[in-house]
Amino acid sequence: MKDLTFLALKETLPTIKKNVLLKNHTTFRIGGPAKYFLIAQKKEQVIKALQLAKKLNIPFFILGGGSNVLVADKGFNGLVIKIQNKNPKFTVKKGNTIEVLAGVLVKDVVKFTTTRGLQGLEWAGGLPGTFGGAVRGNAGAFGAETKDLIVKVQALDNNIKLRTLSNKQCQFSYRSSIFKKKNWIILSATIQCKKGDKKKLQEIAESHINYRKEKHPLEYPNAGSIFKNVDFKIISPKFQKLFLDKVKKDPFLIVPSAWFIIGAGLTGKKIGQAQISKKHSNYIVNRGNAKAKDVVVIIESSKKHIKKIYGIELEQEVQYLD
Repeated sequence: MKDLTFLALKETLPTIKKNVLLKNHTTFRIGGPAKYFLIAQKKEQVIKALQLAKKLNIPFFILGGGSNVLVADKGFNGLVIKIQNKNPKFTVKKGNTIEVLAGVLVKDVVKFTTTRGLQGLEWAGGLPGTFGGAVRGNAGAFGAETKDLIVKVQALDNNIKLRTLSNKQCQFSYRSSIFKKKNWIILSATIQCKKGDKKKLQEIAESHINYRKEKHPLEYPNAGSIFKNVDFKIISPKFQKLFLDKVKKDPFLIVPSAWFIIGAGLTGKKIGQAQISKKHSNYIVNRGNAKAKDVVVIIESSKKHIKKIYGIELEQEVQYLD
């Protein structure tokens, strides 16, 4: 029996594919197939695909580098649009501004800026995923955040209307933005850097790459940090004392979620081939052919256990697609 929907999609989007395994497009290496799958390298492709999905009443999901996503074992019964911009060409404009397409890998932007002595993204050395994903989740580390660089962002709203938002209009907050809250789709972002010392910036980026290799379980497939770090202010006074020596500025005072997981005795917990990492407790690693259902059980049971012990509701960073 012919799939008329697929034929209609293929007429406008000739490179679209059927039944593509999403585990091959996520850093977790977990997940079933997408019914329809498109790699979009141009803004026009993204817009066309969204318009068609709306017209044909097909659910859709936007995928970047796949570093913050857990895909269900059954896959996704809709259209996955993977925004990917390989071999990007950057142009430094007036005021050291650069337009970055959403599908460009963060590591490529870091390399471009640091090798040209442009300061602002060196803290992101080793950060996985695409720049669009970093903007959406206001990614941060070592006290810095993506929002610190943003001049404007071009995105599509829920009506597939093109919008250009200023930094303030992006409504950035801790690991969030208007794009995450409203599910708007980022197409590009303009960032502003400062002139800096090329050698020093490269050294900082390299040291952060090495730090991640040393401290994070990158030897196994993973989705990055499972939970957001915990605002120090919401921790009860008796536990504030307990975790006082664990407090970090990121960019406000937080306690890394890993310490609550360690304190609750959950490090190393394993279901099937999914395990809370012994190297970094805010990571769940895929030690083989891990199943999404097992990861979900670990996440939910960890939340309940930590709430019971510490009275804290851990907020999940990883997005679940089913």
